[in-house]
Amino acid sequence: MKVTDEHIIIEEYYNVPENKVWRAITDVKEMRSWFFDAIRSFKPEVGFKTQFLVQVEDRNYTHCWEITEVILNKKITYTWSYVEYPGDAFVTFELYKEDNRTRLKLSLVVTEDFPSDIPEFTRESCIAGWNYFLGQRLKEYLAE
Repeated sequence: MKVTDEHIIIEEYYNVPENKVWRAITDVKEMRSWFFDAIRSFKPEVGFKTQFLVQVEDRNYTHCWEITEVILNKKITYTWSYVEYPGDAFVTFELYKEDNRTRLKLSLVVTEDFPSDIPEFTRESCIAGWNYFLGQRLKEYLAE
C-alpha cells in the first residue's frame, strides 16, 4: 500500500443499533471476539496507545495503534503501523443510523508507504482483510 494509492473504503450494514456496533469496535473484550484476540488493551480515548503481536506464517506483525479522534458512538480514528516494517496509515470507523440498521464506513488512508514485497501489504490483501473482518467476522459476532 502506497501513499499514492486510492483510499480504501469499506461499508457494511448491521441489523443492530449504533451503540452495539460501537461497543464491538471499541470494547477490548468484544474486539478480541471478532477482530484480533491478541489485543491486550484498548480505550476509545484520544492519545491512547496499544501494541500487540500477530504472527502470520513466519512473519511477526507487532501492531501499533494510537487513537487520534473519538466521537462517542459515531467515529473513531487511529494510526496503524508495525514495529517490524515501515509504513503508517489512519484507519477510521464511522457509524450511521439508517432505518433500523447501522452502516459502518471504514476508511484507510496511507500516510507512509508500506513495503511492496510483503503480500499482506498489497492493496488487494488489505481490502480482502477488511472485508473478512467487517463483512464476515463482525457481522457474525453481532448476529449472535
